[in-house]
Amino acid sequence: MPTIAFLGTGLMGAPMAVHLLKAGHKVLCFNRTKAKTQAVVEAGGIACDSPSEAAREADIIITMVTDGPDVEQVLFGINGALGSAPPGTFVIDMSTISPALTRDMALRAQERGFRYLDAPVTGGQIGAQNATLSIMVGGEQSLFEEARLILETMSAKITYCGPIGSGQSVKLCNQICGAMNLLGVCEALTLGRKMGIDPNAIVEVISAGAGSSWAMQNLAPKINAGDFTPGFMIDTQQKDMRLVAQAAEETQTALPGAMLATQLWRSAQAHGCGEEGIQAMAKVLFQMAELSSTSPSEATSEPKTP
Repeated sequence: MPTIAFLGTGLMGAPMAVHLLKAGHKVLCFNRTKAKTQAVVEAGGIACDSPSEAAREADIIITMVTDGPDVEQVLFGINGALGSAPPGTFVIDMSTISPALTRDMALRAQERGFRYLDAPVTGGQIGAQNATLSIMVGGEQSLFEEARLILETMSAKITYCGPIGSGQSVKLCNQICGAMNLLGVCEALTLGRKMGIDPNAIVEVISAGAGSSWAMQNLAPKINAGDFTPGFMIDTQQKDMRLVAQAAEETQTALPGAMLATQLWRSAQAHGCGEEGIQAMAKVLFQMAELSSTSPSEATSEPKTP
């Protein structure tokens, strides 16, 4: 079983690393905040003080950090993983970052004798915990086939998307759909509450019909319960939407819906909700509709007369 250096054990990375341990891999992990390695250590992993230490005896390096500069730091920076890993080590970046930066880092890694795939994920913390993530992979197809068994340990669906950077490009398209689906959920719950409808009935009906989505099934119940704890933080989502905007600028593509969702999340950030879950978008719409976001009982009150 290959030894794995897992770099980044936050909300998503920790459960992913635990699944690798359960599959029988030796896992050496690193996180800037060492306390966040606790779940991995309790499952049998080894916490290291630097990416370099984690990668020294690894066959595979997996990165699951917040943004492109973070990936660059843990791989190429001072005490970076590629400074100690032997040539030929497999690097799989599962973070969500710029496709252009992905291609640049892959080339730099390949010039130093490393093999490289980009493999961002979707499915949120729930998917990471249940090993039901969907993984989109970019790179040489032969490397994709070699990495498949490792990726299957953490996922329910793996798709080869094309050359290096293609996984990141597909992830940005996924983020557009996720944003628009959530916006639809938030608008539906807002209108329903204004009309005096039980929001749980709205979720039950729509989840079984053509309007259903992952957001309706997983995030709408949280909104109804006034639960805005993060499975995926608004601040992190906004980083992804910044990457979407960059790609739109580079390709001269109009994305009005994605930009609207970005502005609603920006309002949530301005009101101090950046570290809450992405479902806190609903708070912005509720505020505009003069609805409470913390009192679900208000949902069944009489509709307000315009």
